[in-house]
Amino acid sequence: MKVRVTCVDSNGQTTMSREETTNLFGNYVMRFDGTPNLSNCFAQVSSGSEQGSTGCGAAAGPAQNLRLMFSMFDMEMYSVDSLLTQPAQPMSFCPKSANPVSPPATPTTPPAPVTPSTPPAPVTPSTPPAPVTRPISPPPFRLPPMPRFPPLPPLPHLPPMPPMPFVEATACPHQSWAMPEYKCYWRALNQDTKVAVAFGPLAARRYGTDVTLWQGLQGRGDLYRTLLREATTALLNSYNSLQFPYNSVSVVTHMNYALMDSPRSALLTAFRFMRANSGSGNVTCKFTPCK
Repeated sequence: MKVRVTCVDSNGQTTMSREETTNLFGNYVMRFDGTPNLSNCFAQVSSGSEQGSTGCGAAAGPAQNLRLMFSMFDMEMYSVDSLLTQPAQPMSFCPKSANPVSPPATPTTPPAPVTPSTPPAPVTPSTPPAPVTRPISPPPFRLPPMPRFPPLPPLPHLPPMPPMPFVEATACPHQSWAMPEYKCYWRALNQDTKVAVAFGPLAARRYGTDVTLWQGLQGRGDLYRTLLREATTALLNSYNSLQFPYNSVSVVTHMNYALMDSPRSALLTAFRFMRANSGSGNVTCKFTPCK
């Protein structure tokens, strides 16, 4: 079968025409070079085809316009609807099928059987519902009263707490620190602490390793014994009062400087410690006897 594509202008004059033979499946492809306008083109079966309208096969149908499928990169593809038609009834001279297909039969439904009506059942009088009896709940369980525990013995009397550090300024001389009724004020240091432990190696070289702070408070008659007495008193006052002129580190530092310097420097340091321990004329000793 041959298919012809014909293009006409606005006046109906043919501008381009091309014919192509289809394959066994009736497909065909035509290629037009350049950029022709195919919007006014149509395709139809050529009149010189082998099958015409008098054959018993499919007949040639009317011409179909080309339909644009897509356009990309200066290339356009068109398609055409089917160019063949099938008549509703075959021609009289066309052979008929040996096994004609009969139209499907419509199934018929049998009539529903008629069942005899049954008389209504006699109505029985309804019986009143039986009264609902609720089980009697047992009384709630109660625990027996707990026995009383014997009274606890009284707590022993705790020893009195040592007095807290004074917030206000206070300074006490070495005589007060040596009294036994004020022994509770020895907090960070005790009476058996070695001078070498409290003041370091320089004090150990000067006073030995066996001298205690309690013995240092008794020193007199010698320049360096007086220095040890007042330095020990100043160290105790620094732990007892937050407003003492010297803190504990400062007392140890001044003591070591005095031991390394001249005797005059040791005398001046002992005098400064003695003045601070006496309150410098405006601070008193606020010791109260320990209980």
